[in-house]
Amino acid sequence: MMKRHFLFCAAFIALSATAALPTRVETFPISSVRLGDSQFLKNQQADIHYLLGLDADRLLAPYLKGAGLTPKAENYTNWENTGLDGHIGGHYLSALSYMYAATGNKEVEARMDYFLSELRRCQEASGDGYLSGVPNPKQIWGELARGDIRANSFGLNDRWVPLYNIHKIYAGLRDAYLIAGRKEAREMLVKLTDWMIQEVSQLSDEQIQQMLISEQGGLNETFADVYGITGDQKYLRLAHQFSDQRMLQPLLKGEDNLTGKHANTQIPKVIGYKRIADLEGLDDWDRAARFFWDVVIGQRSVSIGGNSLREHFNPTDDFSGLLASEQGPESCNTYNMLRLTKMLYQTSADKSYIDYYERALYNHILSIFNPVQGGFVYFTPMRSGHYRVYSQPQTSMWCCVGTGIENPARYGEMIYAHEGSDLLVNLFIPSTLTWNDLTVIQENRFPQEPSTDLALKMKKAQKFALKIRVPKWAEGMKATINGETVDRTERGGYLVIERKWQDGDRIHVDIPMHLTAETTPDKKAQYSFLYGPIVLAAKTGTDRQDGMYADDSRGGHIANGPKIPLTQMPALIGSADEVLTHLAPVDGKPLNFKLSGLTIPSFEGMTLQPFYELYECRYQIYFPLYTQQEWTARQQEMAAKEQARMALEAQTVDKVFCGEQQSESDHFFSGNGSWNGSDEGIHWRRTRSQFTYKVKADGAKTLRLKGFAEREGFVVTIADKPLGTLRFNRQGIATAELPAGIGGTVTLAIGSEQGRQTPRISEIRLCK
Repeated sequence: MMKRHFLFCAAFIALSATAALPTRVETFPISSVRLGDSQFLKNQQADIHYLLGLDADRLLAPYLKGAGLTPKAENYTNWENTGLDGHIGGHYLSALSYMYAATGNKEVEARMDYFLSELRRCQEASGDGYLSGVPNPKQIWGELARGDIRANSFGLNDRWVPLYNIHKIYAGLRDAYLIAGRKEAREMLVKLTDWMIQEVSQLSDEQIQQMLISEQGGLNETFADVYGITGDQKYLRLAHQFSDQRMLQPLLKGEDNLTGKHANTQIPKVIGYKRIADLEGLDDWDRAARFFWDVVIGQRSVSIGGNSLREHFNPTDDFSGLLASEQGPESCNTYNMLRLTKMLYQTSADKSYIDYYERALYNHILSIFNPVQGGFVYFTPMRSGHYRVYSQPQTSMWCCVGTGIENPARYGEMIYAHEGSDLLVNLFIPSTLTWNDLTVIQENRFPQEPSTDLALKMKKAQKFALKIRVPKWAEGMKATINGETVDRTERGGYLVIERKWQDGDRIHVDIPMHLTAETTPDKKAQYSFLYGPIVLAAKTGTDRQDGMYADDSRGGHIANGPKIPLTQMPALIGSADEVLTHLAPVDGKPLNFKLSGLTIPSFEGMTLQPFYELYECRYQIYFPLYTQQEWTARQQEMAAKEQARMALEAQTVDKVFCGEQQSESDHFFSGNGSWNGSDEGIHWRRTRSQFTYKVKADGAKTLRLKGFAEREGFVVTIADKPLGTLRFNRQGIATAELPAGIGGTVTLAIGSEQGRQTPRISEIRLCK
């Protein structure tokens, strides 16, 4: 079975290589790589338990319902029964496919085959190729097919992103075919794509673009993949139709207008642009994808390789909001940025893509898995002194659980690559590669020890170039073969050793690591420390990590426990050119460093260690730097602001960030004649009619709204009780007392004044 899988992947790669944008570097099928002893392997093994611990019949229930069949179990709760029913099922099929290929685990294979057979039964019952868990499918798809399109950024025809939802099963079927070699998955994928062609057959391209206002995952990529599999041009046309021009056109012009955009809506679109570019030879689309990558990585990402503030792209010139929020980089974003990175590397052979891939893999992707309890992280707060929330298999069905269960199965896909007969070693992760008659065994204790060893096994001697990546962070790499020093030859960012290799040859590589400090992209004096590619962080405590193991509530993925005032977290006193002098290595503990010269004496001597080693704790990654004079003034300023912010948080019963996708979804947004936007990174919503939220009112006495200080008023009603017409003051604040007896979950409505548009409203709080 594993041999058959390899042939499927090889056929797919060969097809791609005939395109006008040729593949310069080919990665190996995941089935050719087995992980060795490391944290990566431990996480992978734990992920198998997580996968097998999920109830397949509960994940399948939305699909059976959509096909008119009786489910064998009820839906999971959380996102799986509140509108995104079935989205985890697509990720689950992808995760099983990759995990089977990566490990050969028979239980995983059996679960994958059962899952696929049940999906096939659903598709056959539908009769027209349709397959999805979207609730009440005939109604919504019927409306869209007729041209009745009501789209906003997180909804389509009053449903929670159904295009995003159905994309997951497209991707799952693709992976079951290409990665696990299941021929029936190919047939199902083509049928489902033919259904979509029929679904939009009466729509104009403009109407399809209107649908794409709503988050759609990477439909353009999967449709391009179907073209790559079949060679049928109709699927390439569909991929073009589902390529959002509002996003593409500025990128083609080299324009960065990403601030405020929902990050994980945009990244999959760009993956699709890149896939189409590769298949069709579109140099301009390829440049657009590279420009997007450059902007996101260079100007919008923090040290761990992640991006986004409350799921949206942060302003490039001010990261203060990101460093103060409990909703930091979203895991899905980095999962997708790694997928885009792989594609860009394959057609460019540019080693800098691997430098980023390594950074994000070790410091974000590896860190989001709880190595003891299992579970995945949605948001990784950059706020000093805060903590992360971990999913639980039976309660948590977030998007980042979907990508999370895939990640450990994909750990091995970029360790090795080849350029023709030349072998590239890109990552220093213990593993075994099987490539035709060659076996490569990589062993090390990296990053605890800055070296790696490679052992070669082969039936007969072979001549090829072994190319070992020279990381951006390494200086003075050296290699020996069978204990003898080899001349240093470096080309294209690789240490190149070309010779006729013998069975049993052993290569030892020293990869010197050193400390660096880097600021956020806005260049403010706030530093994250790295040793080699490893981001260092300090454990700051374990108190009051409320909700650390998530329940099934809509906001259960957010670390809503107490925030430690930033004035109580340590900063550094000194100058920028001496910032590294604050760190001293800890004897006998690799990658551990003591910090000194801190603003708060009680933290003096705190220890930095790899961030991926920290879990179930509060932590600090970024450290502000002040002169003594600056610190005295700053302390007073920060204390006043933080005291006001903490007082407001303490009084808040519930809050809505208007115009932000997840916050509005969590509060069951509904509206007519309203629209949302973002200015200077602040999201807002306004209307000429009315929009509503479901909010918690227990104990609330006051309504507080924040927005832009504009002249227009707005009419507020809560629990069918009018609060009158409000207007923002010069500070953009409006308040109203709540009527007596308001409690529980109630509807809050905001309407326009006599048909005029409301001001831009950014935040709503119900306060004690």
